[in-house]
Amino acid sequence: MQNNFSFIGNFSNIYKKPSAFSEVVSQIIYGEEFKILSNNKNWIKIKTSFDNYIGYIKNKQYELKINSSYKVSNLKAIIFKKPNLKTKNYLTFGSKLSLIDQNKNFIKIQKNKWIKKKDIKKIDHKEKNFVKIFKKFLKVKYVWGGKTFKGIDCSALLQIFFYYNNSFYPRDTKDQLRYSKGNLKKIKFKKGDIIFWKGHVAMCLNSKELIHAYGPEKKVLIMPIIQTINRIEKTAKLKVKKIVKIEN
Repeated sequence: MQNNFSFIGNFSNIYKKPSAFSEVVSQIIYGEEFKILSNNKNWIKIKTSFDNYIGYIKNKQYELKINSSYKVSNLKAIIFKKPNLKTKNYLTFGSKLSLIDQNKNFIKIQKNKWIKKKDIKKIDHKEKNFVKIFKKFLKVKYVWGGKTFKGIDCSALLQIFFYYNNSFYPRDTKDQLRYSKGNLKKIKFKKGDIIFWKGHVAMCLNSKELIHAYGPEKKVLIMPIIQTINRIEKTAKLKVKKIVKIEN
């Protein structure tokens, strides 16, 4: 039995239990692959192929695994019903696309779904400039479990860089902390340093500033590194647990 599927909705919440009233633990985006662990009329229990994340989504909007050849490279890409006929819907950054047809300016990914070529890159394109990716999400609101232009959390902001570059990285902060090798001896911070606390993560843009999806400020923003460390220690009683270098 074939058990490799691709999500073909714009994006969807992944729930802890098969109920819309359950906790949202993550999201699944267009073109993301998964396996079905169990299903019923309304819900399917899935395991995502990229990071082995388990949860429940509504039993719809998926098909057998698609062969992705492009991915969305802007924060969001408007969906067109046909070339030059806009809809009010978008695909989010990192969405992986299968080419059905194309013209000079658009590719067709599904029936009545076209995307502008300016919003996409080839599937094997690697963006080594992590700052460029993180800054795409500046001012996007903080949403627990989110990983799209409509809302994102701290661990998803880090993971999406690796997902876009087709490299494994865990979804949740606790797993990222275990997975990443690093130390606590740094006094001077550098561009590319990842700072972990219990339940939170931030990325250094340079020696003085970091970027993170920060719950208390309800959005993705840039803040001074030392001021942030002091604020988190004072307000949340949390000290830095690990500092690692971003690698891809």
